[in-house]
Amino acid sequence: MTREEIVTAVRNALGAVLEREVPEATGETRLFDELHLDSTSVLELLMALEDSTGIEVDPEDIDMDDFATVHTLASYLESQGAARSAAERG
Repeated sequence: MTREEIVTAVRNALGAVLEREVPEATGETRLFDELHLDSTSVLELLMALEDSTGIEVDPEDIDMDDFATVHTLASYLESQGAARSAAERG
């Protein structure tokens, strides 16, 4: 997936989890401070992102800094996808 596809997937997943459209969500949107995510919505977000991107996320492996903004979450997912691709290539 490209970076832009991942950012779009994050925005779509946020809309699904928050049960509203989030057109105001940009790369710099802070997930906790501005969108008011909590621990339950974070888990829902991760599940939605796994479904939409195919990138598996281990909640034990993720750092809260990865959830600072839309861009930091996209960067984390991008790195996970790259690691998965490298592992598949062997």
